[in-house]
Amino acid sequence: MLSLKQTMMSLAVVSALSMGSAVAATTAYSTNGTNVSPTNVEGVVKNSIGECWRTGTWSKDQATVEGCDGYVKPQPKVEAPAPVPAPAPVVKSKTFSLQADVLFDFNKASLKPAGKDALDKLYQDVVNFDPKEGNAVVVGYTDRIGSDKYNNALSQKRAQSVVDYLVSKGAPADKFTAEGRGKADPVTGDTCNKIKARKQLIECLAPDRRVEIEVKGVQEVVVPATK
Repeated sequence: MLSLKQTMMSLAVVSALSMGSAVAATTAYSTNGTNVSPTNVEGVVKNSIGECWRTGTWSKDQATVEGCDGYVKPQPKVEAPAPVPAPAPVVKSKTFSLQADVLFDFNKASLKPAGKDALDKLYQDVVNFDPKEGNAVVVGYTDRIGSDKYNNALSQKRAQSVVDYLVSKGAPADKFTAEGRGKADPVTGDTCNKIKARKQLIECLAPDRRVEIEVKGVQEVVVPATK
């Protein structure tokens, strides 16, 4: 059995070893295991006014002990915000419509002087719309008087007359196409069904005779610059 003296010596050795293991590795300041405490885990030796005793190897880069002069508390690393993805371009579309009676004489596909004036004004509206990578379809419509074959051909010729004129004004020929839809999609519905006299029927069906320019294109979204 160990004697009381041997037991006490063993406890002292264990205590000393435990105290020494708590001392952090620092060579910038004098340390002593007996100084270790919750507020001085390195066991740094301090003078009567609380200043840490530097060693000869001290340098500013080694001032890593909290509570000693020169110590700068590490700042938490701030992650850079993820870059905001650029907004997707917006697809825009707009339809311009003109009455065929303004553009053409009845049953004709040649533009009237008044029709050219109307297209001059409409062309500027199309230019102001200004979609990027856009295209335009000029669609001609007739009323329901006459056969489908005849009306389809007439509406196609009218649409092409409008395309040709806009191209002559400067519109890109590869961006404009003509399409005739004849008597399709009437806007008058059944409001003219009871009219029998031809002249009055032609007048009633006037809204169905029209040319529409459907413009589609991509417009980039501009994000205001942040200051």
